[in-house]
Parts: sequence; structure tokens; C-alpha cells
Amino acid sequence: MINKIAPTLRDAVAGIHDGATVMVTGFGDAGLPVELLHALIEQGAKDLTVISNNAGTGTTGLAALLAAGRVRKMICTYPKSSGGDVFRALYKEKKIALELVPQGTLIERMRAAGAGLGPFYTPTGFGTPIADGKPQTVYNGRGYVLEEPLHADFALVKGHHADRWGNLTYRLAARGFGPVMCTAAKCAIVQVDEVVPLGTLPPEQIVTPGIFVSRVVRKDSQQ
Repeated sequence: MINKIAPTLRDAVAGIHDGATVMVTGFGDAGLPVELLHALIEQGAKDLTVISNNAGTGTTGLAALLAAGRVRKMICTYPKSSGGDVFRALYKEKKIALELVPQGTLIERMRAAGAGLGPFYTPTGFGTPIADGKPQTVYNGRGYVLEEPLHADFALVKGHHADRWGNLTYRLAARGFGPVMCTAAKCAIVQVDEVVPLGTLPPEQIVTPGIFVSRVVRKDSQQ
């Protein structure tokens, strides 16, 4: 019987190893899997590369993971977003590395990884420092930069509803990065508001099929 439900948040993040590349959903605090991130802090994995839209806000969630000294490198679009004081301090002290990626390029690199595609050309960033060291070309009079697919070992995702097979729905802005990160990571770990009986979710409302999900946990499951 397929059952991807983890009994606790601690069980959900078990196996995330030192040096892992971890995708984290969220647009600021919207869609951020705060409970999974706090469980990861307790779990102790370090030297992580984190891929996310921004580099944490405030003092909880991703910002707390950064403050705990667990992240070696951030790959993101908005490292200086409002409330991103923790990252700014670490970067100023040269305690964390940064790879800056335009938002559309970031999600397309993840989509390419999930779809099993190779590198692709995009006009975004052509002729700017973002393109330094990358192949560039001109086609029909327009410049393009070659970008690589972006894979991860794990993805920490915030969903809304799930069943025991891992079929997912999302709420509002949480849908932004979740579906593509689930496909681009070897192991997608999803916290949800509610686990529903199999067959409850109408097929047309399922956004991420369970084949792309490894573990599901209720966000209030005690560690």
C-alpha cells in the first residue's frame, strides 16, 4: 500500500544530509514551509546550498536556518528583500556565498531539470555580469545566455491538501514554486494543512501528482 505520510516533521526531514542542495518554496513568507525549516534546524544538516526565491525574511523559517549557520550558499532572485537582514549580515561578513538568478530564469532552470531537458538560451541577463562565464550568442539580432538546468537533492514545499499517495493541492501564492520544485528535486518533502482520504481530491484540482512527491507531513505534526 502506498503511504507517503510521515508521522512527524522530524521524520519528514530525516536523511537530509550535510552538503545537500535544498529547494525551498515561498515568495517572501507566502508559501514558505516554516515548520519543515524549523525541523531541519533541529535535525542538524549543515553546509547546505539553498535554492529559493529570496533569502529569508524576519527571524523565522529560512532566515532562522541562515542564522543557525547551516547554509553555505544561496541561489536566489531577491537576496535583499524586505526583512532580509540575516542574509545581508552574513553576506557582508563573507560567511555565505550567493548566486543571483533572475526570477524567470530561476524557475525555467528548475522546470528544465524536472522535464529532463538540457541547457537553454534566454535573453535575460545577456551582456550583464549575470552572464559572465556563460556561453552567449546572438540570434536574429538578439543576444542570449546559455543557462543550465537546476537540480536539487531535496525540496521543502508548502502545500494545502494531500492524500496518502502524495497528490497535492496548493493555496493561493503557495502554488508559485511548489509544482516545479517537486519535479526538479530527487526527494520532495511537503508540509500540508490537511491530509485527506484517498479519492477525496477531485482529479482536476490536483496540481502536483503524487509521483513527484516523496513525503507528506501535516504542519502541526509534533516533532
